[in-house]
Amino acid sequence: MKEIYLAGGCFWGTEHFFKQIEGVVETEVGFANGNTERPTYKEVYTDTTGYAETVRICYDEQVADLEFLLNMFFKAIEPTSLNRQGHDEGTRYRTGVYYTDEADLPVIRKVFAEQQTLLTEPIAVEVEPLHNFYPAEDYHQDYLDKNPEGYCHLPLELFAFARKAKMKK
Repeated sequence: MKEIYLAGGCFWGTEHFFKQIEGVVETEVGFANGNTERPTYKEVYTDTTGYAETVRICYDEQVADLEFLLNMFFKAIEPTSLNRQGHDEGTRYRTGVYYTDEADLPVIRKVFAEQQTLLTEPIAVEVEPLHNFYPAEDYHQDYLDKNPEGYCHLPLELFAFARKAKMKK
């Protein structure tokens, strides 16, 4: 199994989106690349900790490789928007790709270069090594499974799209 950490705005919707994709075997919402230890949601919400709401994604690269997952990620974000996704605004809602394996960097760069050709404005998604990650409180985990009518910045059609998406082999 491989892992990647993706920040796509509110982590409830981002997690739910990736859980629909065949080959994603585990997800966990939390806070990445901030400057305090063991932050709470309440602390991160102040936008003073430097953390981004992030989803840890464990995946089977034989079923869904990193290139496929990153291209799916771009379908679930507004890549030119800085510190904002949907109605959610603040540094905690910034978009980012945080890697734990340097070998992933060429794939990340390739996808970003390809995605940039489709856009008229520069991509505002940060790419950094993962410095730290702290899981969010239990009530945030699998939030949209527990609260099907709960808030989400992503359209429902996107979840159906993710369920049908398959990596080309």
